[in-house]
Amino acid sequence: MSKNRIFSGVQPTGSLHLGNYLGAIRNWARLQDEFEAIYCVVDLHAVTAPHDPKELSRATREVTAGLIASGIDPARSIIFNQSMVPEHAELSWLFSCVARLGWLNRMTQFKEKAGKNREQASVGLYAYPVLMAADILAYKATHVPVGEDQKQHLELTRDIAQSFNSTYRVDYFPLPEPQIFGSATRVMSLRDGTKKMSKSDESDYSRINMT
Repeated sequence: MSKNRIFSGVQPTGSLHLGNYLGAIRNWARLQDEFEAIYCVVDLHAVTAPHDPKELSRATREVTAGLIASGIDPARSIIFNQSMVPEHAELSWLFSCVARLGWLNRMTQFKEKAGKNREQASVGLYAYPVLMAADILAYKATHVPVGEDQKQHLELTRDIAQSFNSTYRVDYFPLPEPQIFGSATRVMSLRDGTKKMSKSDESDYSRINMT
C-alpha cells in the first residue's frame, strides 16, 4: 500500500527564522518518513507583496539551502521552486472558475494583510488562497501541515476540490486533511506579541533568524 502524500510550502520573503523551524520545518523533516513528501518554495505567492526581483531570486536559493540544512532530504522528499512549474498558475485559473466570490470574501488573512486600504490591494493577494489550492491539489496531496492561521485556506482548498469534482462529475481531487502540531505551530513576534513571527517584518529584532 502506498503512503499518503503531503504537500507544504514556504515563501522566500526573507531568511528562515525560529518560528519557521518550530512551527513547520522540524515537522516536515519528521513527516518524510511517514508520507510521500513534496515541499515547495512558493515564489509566486511572494510576488503578491512588494519585492525586489533580484532579492527574491537570492532568497529563493537561500531558503532552499536552509530547508536542506534543517533536515529536508532531497533523497526522501521532492523540493522545488513553484514558478518552475507553470501548471500551478494554470490550475489556479481553472479553480478560480469553480470557486465562489463569497468564499474568498470570508478569508480573514486577506483582510489582515490588506488592512484599511483594501481597495488598493492587488487581485493577486485576494486570490492567494486559490493559488494555494492549486499548489496542493496539483499533486493530489492527501495531507497538508498547516498552522492555525492557514487552516481556513485549507478548508477553502477542500471546498474548491469538492466544487470541481461536482461541477465535472468526477471524483478527481482528494479532500486534503490538515496536519496541525502542538503549541509551537504559531510562534509570535518578539516585538509584538499579537503578531506571528514573520520573515517579511521590517524589524530584525522581531525574530530569531536561523542564519
